[in-house]
Amino acid sequence: MKGGDIVPNTARLCIMNLYLHGIDADPCPIESGVDSLASDPGERFSVVVTNPPFGKTSSISVVSPTGELEKEDNVYERQDFWTATKNKQLNFVQHVKTLLKINGRCAIVVPDNVLFEGGAGETVRRKLLKQCDVHTLLRLPTGIFYAQGVKANVLFFDAKPAQEKPWTSKLWVYDLRTNMHFTRKTNTLKREDLDEFVECYRPGKRHLRKPTWDAEKSQEGRWRSFEYDELVKRDKANLDIFWLKDKSLEDSEDLPAPDVLAQEIADDLQTALEQFQAIAEKLKA
Repeated sequence: MKGGDIVPNTARLCIMNLYLHGIDADPCPIESGVDSLASDPGERFSVVVTNPPFGKTSSISVVSPTGELEKEDNVYERQDFWTATKNKQLNFVQHVKTLLKINGRCAIVVPDNVLFEGGAGETVRRKLLKQCDVHTLLRLPTGIFYAQGVKANVLFFDAKPAQEKPWTSKLWVYDLRTNMHFTRKTNTLKREDLDEFVECYRPGKRHLRKPTWDAEKSQEGRWRSFEYDELVKRDKANLDIFWLKDKSLEDSEDLPAPDVLAQEIADDLQTALEQFQAIAEKLKA
């Protein structure tokens, strides 16, 4: 077991959490203050489970010659990466791929832009689909993260040896977002809310998976698959896939409770404000 975080306080919280759960290893498996993206650490792992820090660009704080604190964007030039980008989420996906042993398994939390962004995003998705077995995508609901309005997913893939034929044959998608409403206080996401996904996932028996969605019989099903050829033909290999109808757009009687709706609007406005603020900071640079 090993982990790390560039923020010392976060690393200390992780170490304390391990200690409280009876894990008191020596030496400590958690590294602090290390930029995980800076280089290939050389170690390889059978399982990587990670929720990298959210945010579109990577940056470091430096002191200018005039004594002012400035931020510099990082573009990681690593030979083991498929492409160079300032998008740290795309960099973490590439970094995790490097960390995995052959047949190693990964579950990584990624924001929606990793699934649809063009340029470097398209390059990473096409390479990942070809060189790894990208078998499952869980679309998470909003209202479950401390950052307001975050739209995120869990991407599951297995590392594979090099071959000409693409390793991904079929991507299974579970939509836990459409028509689902959670908040961090009054209606929190519980373990039982994931029961259907776990049942559909079929750990250790993925070859026995069956869709719950059917175009004619069960259009409300949240679990369905998409073939590799279908995925790569999508514009920019877009993996931001959804098919369920948003009931709130069809019938006002199906709208969420006023407090839930108000919170969703506030979350969206907060996210938009943060994005505009980031643009404003870029323009000042």
